[in-house]
Amino acid sequence: MNNIPIKKRLTELIVDYLVIVVYLLLLLLANLAISFLILDGIPAYTEIQAQLIATLTSVIPIILLFSYLDFYKKGSIGKRVAGLKVTFINERFSSSLMRNVIKFIPWQLGHVGVIHGMYSEFDMAAIIITNAGSLLGLVLLLMGLFRKDRRHLGDLMAGTRVELK
Repeated sequence: MNNIPIKKRLTELIVDYLVIVVYLLLLLLANLAISFLILDGIPAYTEIQAQLIATLTSVIPIILLFSYLDFYKKGSIGKRVAGLKVTFINERFSSSLMRNVIKFIPWQLGHVGVIHGMYSEFDMAAIIITNAGSLLGLVLLLMGLFRKDRRHLGDLMAGTRVELK
């Protein structure tokens, strides 16, 4: 049993979401600056190029940032604002990395599905991948909010737990 109030988990979620939005806005500004100041406008990308750009500039850096913060600082910015911390059964960075890969898989699936959809007029594969990401994200959210121990799939697989400080 974990006595973390849902309000603290929602505070954590909102703050971490804002951190990600700020990062993405900075990424957008950098992309626009490069596109219009160095290149001659926004280049046309193939689907593979678009998938790689989305993965390498947004998802992977966020996974690495949150893994670093969870392991070395015992929690993301949102967790620290909400008065929460991550604890580990086995104190290894790989556990933090696994936790965050699982946590951000829905976001990556969303990217993959939407980008594929843009190149395929949203065929069945794009719809299935995007909806799978949405469904998995919802499952992770509901697990973190409503399980008695407040652990989501990433916590269960990585041997981590979010607790009050």
